[in-house]
Amino acid sequence: MAKAAGGGRGGTTNRTCLIEIQHSYTYTVEVKNITLSVDEATLAKVRKLAVERNSSINALVREYLAQLASQADRAQRARKRLITLSRQSSARIGDKTWTRVELHER
Repeated sequence: MAKAAGGGRGGTTNRTCLIEIQHSYTYTVEVKNITLSVDEATLAKVRKLAVERNSSINALVREYLAQLASQADRAQRARKRLITLSRQSSARIGDKTWTRVELHER
């Protein structure tokens, strides 16, 4: 914000000048088109849902697939971390002192 002083009758007048700066970024993402087969009842429900969310069916499917891929990535990272931790652990498995029959006795 910039303030400018100017002369006026009988004294100084302060004026405030607001400067708004906007940036525009453009980027390109390569996408692939896919074809889906969906029954009419499901399509009707999804169309209604898309309208309620101010979205499109395409955007809903894209969001779902991105979320699915993200969950799979997190699960894979968790498995790798578990293996790393188990290898670093000082705990060891002792001798087997039981039989299968003993485990299942009632």
